[in-house]
Amino acid sequence: MQKIDGRIADSTVNYDNFKDHENEVVSIDGYIHRIREMTGFSFVIIRTRTDTVQCVYAPEFSDYRWDEKLCEEAAVRVTGKVVSSADAKGNKRYELQIHGIKILSLPAAPLPIVINKKTLDGVLLNTILDYRPVSLRNPYQRAIFKLQEGIARGFREFLSANGFTEIHSPKINYAGAEGGTNVFKLDYFGKQVYLAQSPQLYKQALVGVYGRVFEIAPVFRAEHHDTSRHLNEYISMDFEMGFIEGFEDVMNMETGALKYIMNLLKTEYSKETELLHADIPEITEIPTIKFADAKQLLIDKMKYKPSDMKDFDPEEENLLGKYAKKEFGSDFLFVTHYPTIKRPFYTMDDPENPEYTLSFDLLFRGLEITSGGQRVHDYNMQVEKMKRMGVNPEAFDTYLMLHKYGAPPHGGLGIGLERLTMHLLGFKNVREATMFPRDINRVTP
Repeated sequence: MQKIDGRIADSTVNYDNFKDHENEVVSIDGYIHRIREMTGFSFVIIRTRTDTVQCVYAPEFSDYRWDEKLCEEAAVRVTGKVVSSADAKGNKRYELQIHGIKILSLPAAPLPIVINKKTLDGVLLNTILDYRPVSLRNPYQRAIFKLQEGIARGFREFLSANGFTEIHSPKINYAGAEGGTNVFKLDYFGKQVYLAQSPQLYKQALVGVYGRVFEIAPVFRAEHHDTSRHLNEYISMDFEMGFIEGFEDVMNMETGALKYIMNLLKTEYSKETELLHADIPEITEIPTIKFADAKQLLIDKMKYKPSDMKDFDPEEENLLGKYAKKEFGSDFLFVTHYPTIKRPFYTMDDPENPEYTLSFDLLFRGLEITSGGQRVHDYNMQVEKMKRMGVNPEAFDTYLMLHKYGAPPHGGLGIGLERLTMHLLGFKNVREATMFPRDINRVTP
């Protein structure tokens, strides 16, 4: 009987470790990314799980002879000697002199798109998305989601270090977190249920258990938007924190998280940021402006005529982003005290002016990436506000357990992961920053 001892077998070497194996024979696993035949030798570029590695085949290196079945996208194990040379700038680089290639699998058909160039420039976005399992093999495309991993990782690490507990809330719910019509309805064994718009109701409940919680998970919005900034399923990075003095505590926590994330990207994802030409912002303090003051600023200083005095349109957000950059040198801007009519039933009203709420959005380079604020924690106040906003409290009886049996002052937020990635990389369409987009037209691949 074979014993499983928990060790992970890996007899191959990553390119980052080549410097420790110079003049040694090692093995690497990967795909044949490109073959360039020269006179008397060939360059074979191998795409590993982390890098592309230049290998060189020549008969004088060993007794191995080229197998004619080898082709691009064949999965292989390459064995060879690590050698070094200097590039044009004098930097040391490494390559593998091939001593043998073991074929692990061969493709059954040629690729539908060319993926072994630096980017997929010239390929239509719809084509890139149609062939997503293939297009993601392109180093540039792959780097997008490696960097996105860094964003989520930074969010998780920072919050964990600040006393937050990671949770996993259900995505099939009896009622929508925000009400309205933008919820997906499901037939659940004869009952009507909904896909989660947000983990809001559950993360609030768990503030009463853990004090501080966070979640990174998909949310669903049944909105009929077919724009460059909307998806029907996206990843929301949420947190909720109890015993706050005010919603400013939530804003300060997000500022700290963003500082940590951006520093992590600069230090541990430099390979990706360089390949993607990512413009990683410097964050010191994030300026703040009240919603009503922002509207007046748009009217008085920017001569913009808003079509809706209760919300911002995309052009207003863009103008405010430019204002923050010019006046404060900041890529970010908090807008606070949104109108009550535009915020969900669980948002705390401003006691000084109940027409507005103790809430905020965070704009990043003129695009809203965060919504958050302080929540109602008093039972009677929450029931009264639900009724006033046309929400039936009986449909939220389990949610109201938090309030009925004692809730601390608390607040939180949600950050759209794809939107943040999109603007960080200067993309024009959020689908470019979505691994497998789901919108009103696309449910495959």
